[in-house]
Amino acid sequence: MTQKTSAFAGRVTSFARNHITYAIFVLITLYFIMFAPHFASLTTATAVLRITAIVSIMAIGMTFVIICGEIDLSVGSMASFSGMMLAMLYERDVPTFLAPLLVLLLGGTVGAVSGILVTRLRIPSFLVTLGMLSIFSGLALTVTDTRPVPILDDDFSAIFWNGSIFGVPAPILWTVALTIGGYYLLHQMAFGRRVFATGGNPVAAQFSGVRTNGVKIAAFVLSGMTAALAGMMLAARSTAGNPSLGAGLELDVIAAVIIGGTSLFGGYGSIVSSVVGAIFIGILGFGLLVMGLSTSIQEVIKGAIIILAVSVNRR
Repeated sequence: MTQKTSAFAGRVTSFARNHITYAIFVLITLYFIMFAPHFASLTTATAVLRITAIVSIMAIGMTFVIICGEIDLSVGSMASFSGMMLAMLYERDVPTFLAPLLVLLLGGTVGAVSGILVTRLRIPSFLVTLGMLSIFSGLALTVTDTRPVPILDDDFSAIFWNGSIFGVPAPILWTVALTIGGYYLLHQMAFGRRVFATGGNPVAAQFSGVRTNGVKIAAFVLSGMTAALAGMMLAARSTAGNPSLGAGLELDVIAAVIIGGTSLFGGYGSIVSSVVGAIFIGILGFGLLVMGLSTSIQEVIKGAIIILAVSVNRR
């Protein structure tokens, strides 16, 4: 009887630990619905999902990297640089559908370089991607002498931000598509099992035939490509490539992934939970804004709640 009680208590504790972030998410959302003016509306929900689309998409790629036991600090600067490069390609009359493909290829290539430096030269990913952050922040400012480059291609803007299908805005459609694709890749395919094995126990994974270095490189490639896509969406939103658009986004992205329950030490994580984490951050910021709090107070409250959510859901 004691063993059964102990087992039941263990299951309850495990369930609570696994779902506590969602409970906090629901409670804060209910608070804003009750006390924030006009928060409970379809317009607000759509606005929040549009706002969080960029962080959500970057969080999907980041989830693969963190589950592998690594980190990618370069995603914000990569997003800025990608938006700048896209604007410059359009400035040189590159076809509408070719330019985004080239930028995605650029993002994947940068991710591959980071992955190779981490796996082949054994440089910690924190240092590699911190260096990449500095490099691409500088390049984004240098390539056009810090000036924004306007994007006049209406088709591009419609595809990545201003358009909609059956009334659903393009950013939300991109988030849904990437979430489904990321979920399938991580949770349904052999590659996902290799990602979990690489982050959970790399030595055992290697003995099992998993090429852990290749898995990590692939994870960085995915992170680079999602950062590039997010950068194009930022550019479409502002109708210009701007060298500072992605500055600081890496912090929100990493927070979203960790809030979603992904272990910072690798081996555990979920695509859907990372997206929920991004939406949580978006609702938190939007709700505090609607309540009329000053920016400084917003940052204090937002940071405290993020720390709380991460601390109760740490693994």
